[in-house]
Order: sequence, then C-alpha cells, then structure tokens
Amino acid sequence: MKIKSHIPNILTLGNLLSGVIGCIWVLEGDYASGAYFIFLAAFLDFFDGFAARLLKVTGELGKQLDSLADLVSFGVLPGFVLFSWIQSLSFDAWLPYLALTIPLFSALRLAKFNIDERQSDRFFGLPTPANALFFSTLPFLSIQWSQLDFLFVNPWFLIILAWIFSLLLVADLPLIALKFKNFSIRDNVFRYMLIGSGAVLLLTLGLAGIPLVILFYLVLSVIENSVFSS
Repeated sequence: MKIKSHIPNILTLGNLLSGVIGCIWVLEGDYASGAYFIFLAAFLDFFDGFAARLLKVTGELGKQLDSLADLVSFGVLPGFVLFSWIQSLSFDAWLPYLALTIPLFSALRLAKFNIDERQSDRFFGLPTPANALFFSTLPFLSIQWSQLDFLFVNPWFLIILAWIFSLLLVADLPLIALKFKNFSIRDNVFRYMLIGSGAVLLLTLGLAGIPLVILFYLVLSVIENSVFSS
C-alpha cells in the first residue's frame, strides 16, 4: 500500500492523540487548557479530510476512524472539561456527572452523521467540534465577562446548558455549513455574515469570543431557515 494512503489516517490519529492528551491535562486539574487540545484536534480533523480528498484515498476505514477520534476529542474531552469545572464549583460529588450527556449525545450525533445523506451541503444538528469549542472556551468567557460570574459559578446553569446543547447535537435542525458551491453574495450571504461576525468577535475577544460565535451561528441558521422556507 502506498505511503500517501496512510497520511489522512495519521492526521486522524493525531486528532485522537490530541483528545487523549487533553483529557489527561483536564484530569490533572487544568481544564482551561482542554480548549487548546480541542483546537489542535479540530485543525487535524479538518486537514485529514482535506488530505483524503486531495490524495484521493477516501475510504470506509478513514470514515470510521474519524468518528472514533472525534468522539474522544469532541465528545469525551469537552465532557471532562465541564465535569471538572462543575466539580470545582460544587460540594455534591454526584452533580458533575449530570454534565456527561455531552459525550453520550456526541456519540449519537456522530452515528447519525455517518448514515445521514442529507448533510452534504448543510448540517442537521450542531456539529461536535462546534459543541466542543463552545464548552471548552466558556471558562475564557467567564474570565472576560466577570459581570456574568453569577451564571458561571452556578453549577446548575452549566448542567442545564449541557443538556440544551446535548439536544442540539441530535436535533433535526438544519444549520449552516461553510461549504461553498460558488462564491456569490446572493447564494452565500449567511455564510459571509457568519465569517465576518466570527472574525470580529475573535479579534476583539480572543478565545472568549468563540462561545458567542457558536451562539450567533445557531441564531443565524434559524434565521436562514425561516427566510428560505417562507
């Protein structure tokens, strides 16, 4: 077998390794650093698919391996981040376990994605990388917006947020995908709005802007659905 056929899978294994190392860091108490490993995993996740298409070595093995890696990096790791965060806020030993809906529903989301043929030009349900980035960067938002401390120090707020986003993972909700068939303003106005607003939020707030980008992404997708369905 040619070496080039292994390149996408090596990148996918790098995604998996990032998720595993991130889990170790979070278990050692540094749950804020989980975001950096999720970023690295997301970077590798993008390029493994890109490399597979470029080298024309797509196959069933790569598809299954990608889902397994994503489950760890974008399901288990953000679940650990939220678990550790809630654990630092609560004296109830059982309470953090209520946030583990994140890895469970991430597994359901990934399984649905593999058999759903509608997701070629848009997503149905929140993608696991977006969900993982949302929760892993929430600690940065809590530091940036100290006036919202009353929310971020409330473990029940974080748990309910986890439940809501767990349902969004598997919801039959059409969401914008940054997949361009052409680059016209008319056909891609909502994509350009998302990219522009995302750039502004990231430049002004840094990592703290990512949860706001994800929220805007959800709102913009709902608006887009209402516009095109009317």
